[in-house]
This record gives sequence, structure tokens and C-alpha cells, in this order.
Amino acid sequence: MAAWTWRFEKADGTQVEPAVAPEEFTTQGDAESWIGENWKALLEGGADQVRLLEDDTEIYGPMSLHADGAAAAESGSAGEGA
Repeated sequence: MAAWTWRFEKADGTQVEPAVAPEEFTTQGDAESWIGENWKALLEGGADQVRLLEDDTEIYGPMSLHADGAAAAESGSAGEGA
């Protein structure tokens, strides 16, 4: 059975230890749900981006944890104007 995992990196691609202990997931959806729930803590803990791996194969990434759209939505700002 495939194992889905995340690789946590600084903006320059250097691997870092995550602030939240990751798991091995049995589905891509479970892995993506986990990152959706934990991205803020990971970002605050020093990770800038992540890569999703299925076993040793990179599925996608790097994906920034600096979610401009999410941050703007949470702050109530559309990010337009000025």
C-alpha cells in the first residue's frame, strides 16, 4: 500500500523539521486534509513550503505555506485597492 507523506522545506528548498509531527497517510486526500488543518502551525514553526510524496515519488510541490489568498480571506481583506 502506498504511503503519502509531506516534505517540509524553507523557501530555498532546504529540508526542515516540522513544528507539527506528521504522519504517513494512506490516501492523498487524508494528507491534503492534514496539511489544510496544520499549515499555520507549520508556517509559524519555520516551514515555508511543502512537497507531497507518494512513497519516494514527488506528486507535487513545492507548495507555499504563505497562502496569500487564505491570509487575505481570514483577515477580511480582498487584497485589492490602495
